[in-house]
Amino acid sequence: MTPEKAFGQVLRDLRTKRNLSQEKLALEGGLDRTFISLLERGLRQPSLITIFQISKVLNLSPDEIIRKVVEKMNTR
Repeated sequence: MTPEKAFGQVLRDLRTKRNLSQEKLALEGGLDRTFISLLERGLRQPSLITIFQISKVLNLSPDEIIRKVVEKMNTR
């Protein structure tokens, strides 16, 4: 699994577990809803700044998100 796909799946899982819509996550993170959609589908790579913005909205540290992405990539 590519890092982009893994990040997208982790992002979608974290977002839905918190009952956040893509629009709400985007609004609170200062991002565009279509960008969130592209991230979740693995069609865009997040920048470090984007990971920090998303982690703040999700109340997680950036390293927790990255750890989950690495775990997702290592499970097939």
